[in-house]
Amino acid sequence: MATLKDILKKVRQLEIKSKQLTSNLFSGEYHSAFKGKGMSFKEVREYAAGDDIRFIDWNVSARFGTPFSKVFEEERELTVMLLVDVSASSLFGTVNASKKDIATEIAAVLTFSAINNGDKVGVIFYSNKIEKYIPAKKGRDHALFIIRELLSVSAYKKATGLNTALRYFTNINKHKSTAFILSDFIDTNYADALRVAASRHDIIGVKIWDKMDKDLPKMGMLRIEDAETGEQGWVDTSSAYVRHEYQKEFFAQTEYASRTFKRSGSDLLHVRTDEDYVKILQKFFLSRNKK
Repeated sequence: MATLKDILKKVRQLEIKSKQLTSNLFSGEYHSAFKGKGMSFKEVREYAAGDDIRFIDWNVSARFGTPFSKVFEEERELTVMLLVDVSASSLFGTVNASKKDIATEIAAVLTFSAINNGDKVGVIFYSNKIEKYIPAKKGRDHALFIIRELLSVSAYKKATGLNTALRYFTNINKHKSTAFILSDFIDTNYADALRVAASRHDIIGVKIWDKMDKDLPKMGMLRIEDAETGEQGWVDTSSAYVRHEYQKEFFAQTEYASRTFKRSGSDLLHVRTDEDYVKILQKFFLSRNKK
C-alpha cells in the first residue's frame, strides 16, 4: 500500500511530466482542437437579411410583431470531464505499466492541458458503479487534487459498467462539454447511453489495452483468476483452440467499441500499454484541427 509520502512524490513527478508535455507539445494543439466547438446563446435582435431562419425566435417575434433572430457567441470556456475506469481490470499490465498507470498519466496530461487553457476539468471515477465524482473547477490546486485522487482511487474486484457512468455524466452535465473516457472497454452494454451522451457532448474514448489482453502466452496449464469477478479456474494455454477463443473475445470487445463510438459520432483512440501515448494524442489533436 502506497504511503502518503509516496503518493505526494508521484503527484509531483506527474505534475512535472504533464506540464512539460502540455507546454511543449499540446498547448496550441489542444486549444485549437476543442475551442470554438460550442456556441452559447447571447441575445436576440431584429431579423436582418442573411440571418439563418433556423435561429428565428418565434416567441419574441410574435410578441413584437416583427421577426427577431437569436444571436450566439463562441464559448470561451470549455468544461472537460474525465470518465476514468477504475475497475479491477485496469490493474492489469504485463509490459511497461498497468492500464491504470497509463490512464493516470493521460488523465494528468489532459487535466493540465485544460487548466493551462483556462478551462474547467472534473472527473467521474467508475467501476460497475460511481466510485467518486469531482465537480469541474479551474486552477492548479484543483489539478493536483485530481492527480492525487487518480493515484489513490481503486475498486478492488469490481466489474466495468460504462453504461452507469455515461448516464450519470449525462444527468449532471446539462451544458455541452468535452468528455474523455479512459477505459479498456471490456463491457459491451453501453451503446444507448453513449448515443444519448454524444447527442449533447463531445465524447472521446481512449481504449487502453495490454498485449496479453489479445494474445494468451503458450505456457501450459495455468490457474487464472478473473480480476473483476474473483472466479478461478484452470486454462490450457498450450491449446490452439483456447488461445484462438481468447483472442476472438478481445476482437469482439474491440469491434463493439469501435462500432458503437462510430455510430454515435464519437472518436475512439487505441493505446497499448507499451506504446507512446503522447504520439497518439498529438496525432488525434492534429486531426481534430483539420475538421
